[in-house]
Amino acid sequence: MTRKTQFLWLVFLTCTLFLAGCGRFGLGKKAKEPKGLQTTPTEQKKAKLLKKIDRKFENPQAHFELGQLYQRDGLWTQAEYEYNTALSFNPAHRQAQAAMVKVLIAGGDKTKADIYTDIYTNQVANSAAGSLQLGLAFQQQGLDEQALACYQQALRLAPNSAKINRQIGYYYLSKGNKIQARDYLSRSFQLNSNQPEVAGELGRLGVPIRIPRKTEKNVKKLDKIVDKASKEK
Repeated sequence: MTRKTQFLWLVFLTCTLFLAGCGRFGLGKKAKEPKGLQTTPTEQKKAKLLKKIDRKFENPQAHFELGQLYQRDGLWTQAEYEYNTALSFNPAHRQAQAAMVKVLIAGGDKTKADIYTDIYTNQVANSAAGSLQLGLAFQQQGLDEQALACYQQALRLAPNSAKINRQIGYYYLSKGNKIQARDYLSRSFQLNSNQPEVAGELGRLGVPIRIPRKTEKNVKKLDKIVDKASKEK
């Protein structure tokens, strides 16, 4: 084989190997464009909240909601930061207060959680409405002990509140304590009989309910009708 023949053969072999490589690795083909990144609803919501905060950092509700997302993901430090920020702009943000306690407990700092619970509870020590709101926030976070303490504090401040008695009744009902639930719901119904939902719960608890009949409020109008009828006689 002459040198010229060897050279041609070598060129042919090189081209063959190159084309084979192109076919194996997809060279020469049009590259596929990467598909758009798929984001979850949680990530989308997080992005929206971050935009809100970027537009106005002093947004306690946005910080609280962002903290909730971090909390669901188990990111306790990030959640605590967002709750702290929310409370710095709105110290009376009851939901952020309750969530802060929840995150501290979840993160293993029970001592700090107890201190914060005392601070928040004392903040509403003279307000039945504030105590009720904080109790509801604690209950939403699954902190039953703290919630009940706030409800009882609210009741001490406003013992004749149908709403507070009702909420405590519902609390015990959710825990399966029918005896306590019946007592508080009965008290609530005594204070305000215009509560069909409470009447229904009491009925299911076996408490006989007598709903008072509606009375005519416009007595003067009735008197005029009677007087007119008397004159016509």
